[in-house]
Amino acid sequence: MSRLVVVSNRIAIPDGSGGAGGLAVGILDALKTTGGGLWFGWNGEISTIGEEEESEKVASVEKEGITYASFPLSQNDYDLYYCQFSNTVVWPAFHYRLDLVQFQREAWEGYCSVNELLAKRLQPLIKPDDILWIHDYHLLPFAAALRKLGVNNRIGFFLHIPFPTPEIFNALPPHKELLEMLCEYDLLGFQTESDRVAFLESLSLLTQVQNSGAKQHRAFGNRFATEVYPIGIEPDSIKEMAEGPLPPKMAAMKRELGDAKNIIACERLDYSKGLPERFLAYEALLENFPQHRGNIRYSQIAPTSRGDVQAYQDIRHQLETEAGRINGKYGTLGWTPLYYLNQHFDRRLLMKIFRLTDVGLVTPLRDGMNLVAKEYVAAQDPDDPGVLVLSRFAGAANEMTSALIVNPYDRDEVAAALDKALTMPRTERISRYNDMMAVLRKNDISHWRESFLKDLRAITPRGDDHATASKVATFPRLA
Repeated sequence: MSRLVVVSNRIAIPDGSGGAGGLAVGILDALKTTGGGLWFGWNGEISTIGEEEESEKVASVEKEGITYASFPLSQNDYDLYYCQFSNTVVWPAFHYRLDLVQFQREAWEGYCSVNELLAKRLQPLIKPDDILWIHDYHLLPFAAALRKLGVNNRIGFFLHIPFPTPEIFNALPPHKELLEMLCEYDLLGFQTESDRVAFLESLSLLTQVQNSGAKQHRAFGNRFATEVYPIGIEPDSIKEMAEGPLPPKMAAMKRELGDAKNIIACERLDYSKGLPERFLAYEALLENFPQHRGNIRYSQIAPTSRGDVQAYQDIRHQLETEAGRINGKYGTLGWTPLYYLNQHFDRRLLMKIFRLTDVGLVTPLRDGMNLVAKEYVAAQDPDDPGVLVLSRFAGAANEMTSALIVNPYDRDEVAAALDKALTMPRTERISRYNDMMAVLRKNDISHWRESFLKDLRAITPRGDDHATASKVATFPRLA
């Protein structure tokens, strides 16, 4: 079997803690099941002045048959590639926030330059029969950079975030260049069908797209395939983490709460997650359904991410202000309605917290999938499960239709869904839980991984003859 090479912006070297996230687990399993492979990416470090030569070196370490190849970035590369273009252009645009896009030509050139630099570093490590699996929005031009170097291996790409509609995507100044670069991949994977269609619609507005079958295409002189691969989780692993005795502090907290109902929300601090809108929806719950006052508690866990980006600093200040206002308006000497925690929690502890809570509130304004929604359900007690309130704009809503699906922009609708969740009979909660667990088990992280790699391996690698190089096999699984 050909070796698997995974490329992502950051790599996760196992430290033995068992706390790796779902994506890291999926990638590690993929590498292990193919008999060991290579995981290549940035190590998260910034080289200081005078260490530029060190940043050119790729450091390798091998664990359990898997080679981890990583490197630091220079401060300038980090600023242009990561902070500026990736996170102030691609991320906001792909999450439908053109108002937050700060495009600079220098950042675009830096983004492409770093992708080319990474391709040059990876090329010597690639074997002729390797298959390459590239991940996420930081590496949109990566295949094009590899092709320029003469790499003809099969290269697949998976986008973990949404792909915006043409009205949004084509507003980006380098949209044509990005689309041409994406067509250098052999297989493009998306979280939802709407994301896949949005990509093809954006492409068709710029060039002729020839289709041979519903999901095999030719554009800009390249043949490639598109497919939907909704990413999943490991339900049994989540269940195992959620079960078992509680840490002493959590056990004390549970006794203190007594019969009070708990609402939990957990995600990194990001404007795409709809946190200000969620706070207002919770306020609407307290206002429209006063019977819940004093009998519920909403805990919002939102650790800081990308703190050096101004938009993230702004939302943090906004949430701190809103939390104080809501608590000041509705709180009493013996009751605090909203707990806002701007800190990181260990993943194992989070799963136990999820299991103890009555309602999981996941209402992003736009999200590729949202694995927290899936983890919340998987962590529940099957005999007495909590209820998931889920945004219709999360990719997970396409699969988890037994959740209470809401429009996160409608605070009254979210408030009404919270009231329904808090008062839902146990039989209905169990029924909804069983429906969602059936989906989670069917479309778990292994299914996501195996489906993508099976389709990528079915593609004929590019060769010296361009006609042969662009040939795409028919995928028997595509539907």
